Amino acid sequence: MARAAAATAKRHARPAFVAPRHNHESCVDAAIERASTLCVKRGARLTDLRREVLTLVWQGHEPVGAYDILDALRRRHPGAAPPTVYRALEFLIAEGLIHRIESLNAYVGCSHPDEPHVSQFLICERCNATAELGDPAIAAAVARRAAAQGFAVARQTIEVRGLCPNCRKAQGEA
Repeated sequence: MARAAAATAKRHARPAFVAPRHNHESCVDAAIERASTLCVKRGARLTDLRREVLTLVWQGHEPVGAYDILDALRRRHPGAAPPTVYRALEFLIAEGLIHRIESLNAYVGCSHPDEPHVSQFLICERCNATAELGDPAIAAAVARRAAAQGFAVARQTIEVRGLCPNCRKAQGEA
């Protein structure tokens, strides 16, 4: 138990937003490899199409819409249709490999799909960069306050808007 708590604390200590000189190709490769390993372990089929959709979601650290994914997918699969993309996205969400940013109706890769969690998202209003917090203390506080009000939480997603460190620095605020 202490080891799990230490791992969670270490994960939350990492910077949420990527550095400007971030090796994104390595980041995408690691996410796809982690997804492949998890799907094998869970007995879930990460088909080539699902892998391709996951790669498209991970192409940037900003949310991507289903129709943007469809447009990119059609470059390699001209017959791709919206249901194809939505089925792949549903699978990826069900497996915990991506999250849906509700306010944007868009998707981002999950930074820690190997553990069940409730996520909170920081969304930059200028560049759309998104950082996943996944802080259990925040989720517990919301659940505790909701229960005190007699409210039964079915699902929680917290989205916080502001400026990321890179945009703040560019604006001269950081």
